[in-house]
Amino acid sequence: MSDIQWSDGAPIYRQLKERVIAMMLDGLLKPGEALPSVRQVAAEYQLNPITVSRAYQELADEGLVEKRRGLGMFVTEEAARKLRSTERERFLKEEWPAVVERIQRLGLSVEELLASLGNDR
Repeated sequence: MSDIQWSDGAPIYRQLKERVIAMMLDGLLKPGEALPSVRQVAAEYQLNPITVSRAYQELADEGLVEKRRGLGMFVTEEAARKLRSTERERFLKEEWPAVVERIQRLGLSVEELLASLGNDR
């Protein structure tokens, strides 16, 4: 979870949760892997352990991690599938309309957009 920059725009527990989700989507945290302990994260980022626990609890409530008694929190087997599905849905509902609006405002064509993909690779 290195180099986290906290912003004032959202509660830290939510930012931490989003960072863990990003790590799952990027494959940095795989199904069956343990999350760093609450104590470890709290110490490393100088956070209140309750803040870290709240982020982890929300992940557990969503079925993305599971608590194993005496061992800690682990990424569930279905976490990647669930995340991909919910993140795609969120993107299409919340982010994509703004992207489409900006594309239209700039007068970009589908051809220009597709051609630009080739330039970055």
